Amino acid sequence: MPDRPTPQPGVLKIAPYVPGRSEAAGAAETIKLSSNESPLGASPKAVAALADIAGELAIYPEGSSADLRETLAAVHGLEAERIMMGAGSDEILHLLSQTYLGDGDEAVIGEYGFLVYPITTQAAGGTPVFAKSRDYQNDVDAMLAAVTDKTKIVFLDNPNNPTGTYLSDVEVRRLHAGLRPDILLVIDNAYAEYVTAPDYSVGTDLVLEADNVVMVRTFSKMGLAALRLGWMYGPDHIIDAVNRIRGPFNVNVAAQVAGVAAAKDQDFTALLCAHNAEWRGWLTSELSSNSLRVLPSEGNFVLVLFPAQAGVTAAEADAALLKEGVVTRQVGAYGISNGLRISIGSEAAMRRVADVLKKFMAEHAGV
Repeated sequence: MPDRPTPQPGVLKIAPYVPGRSEAAGAAETIKLSSNESPLGASPKAVAALADIAGELAIYPEGSSADLRETLAAVHGLEAERIMMGAGSDEILHLLSQTYLGDGDEAVIGEYGFLVYPITTQAAGGTPVFAKSRDYQNDVDAMLAAVTDKTKIVFLDNPNNPTGTYLSDVEVRRLHAGLRPDILLVIDNAYAEYVTAPDYSVGTDLVLEADNVVMVRTFSKMGLAALRLGWMYGPDHIIDAVNRIRGPFNVNVAAQVAGVAAAKDQDFTALLCAHNAEWRGWLTSELSSNSLRVLPSEGNFVLVLFPAQAGVTAAEADAALLKEGVVTRQVGAYGISNGLRISIGSEAAMRRVADVLKKFMAEHAGV
């Protein structure tokens, strides 16, 4: 008999999620570009809304986040009854895995899929199955080939984090068409607001057409990361099932109030997206060269691939950036040892990144 509590089988085999670092040790000023946060902060209307809740701290939040669900439904043209709120989209991913995965079940994940997917899968007793990507993009044929009779969920981050690549609506529909009706397709659109590709879709039409598709979204990339707020749109039977294990007060009052204000503030959302599109394009152009490859991104970040050459590796570039106070994200945990993910920040931050990396490459590779 064990002499202390023992975790369930498999729990200690889960690789814990490690967030991007926040500081550059020794630097006079830190420019944090490691967590894909909003470079313009939060919606001013959301900030103002928080000032009004000081007298409500002793009161439980409304359990279903009704006002927020109604607001999202109005803003996006959806049905409020099909919306469920979570303490960040991470909580929703965990709840979906708990609801639809068990011992012996499998979840198919793209080769570079968000690291939370295998964590939630294994936490529920399931097994993650990774499908090879094609040139850093989720490959529909490979994902379908990875499906077995044990598959219960397919996780699709669209756009993908950390690559920034995406699947068109046609390709997402092709993926769905190849799945059995008892397999849940989870379309994770964490970066949907930033997408400019004309053939992209958030998937709400597919949710309405099918019984086995959900769309997951987040407020974190739009300025409310500190409040942990995400949401899901899905068929009635899935919303009902997941709500049965969701905590009754999982979304706090501050998140609900700020979320309502932020969802309504479409002017701020448009401003943030325009800023992102401008500086994402600028940074991509500035860094692309014979030595550096910047993947075309539809997120609020870019993935820069470095050559496998001593002196100019991703790790060495990261060290050079840190020395100048710039914090980016190494993505070796995703199996991309030659890449740095760089969040889109302020104009000054983008110019600093470009200057440091171009100087680094010129000094070490003769570019």
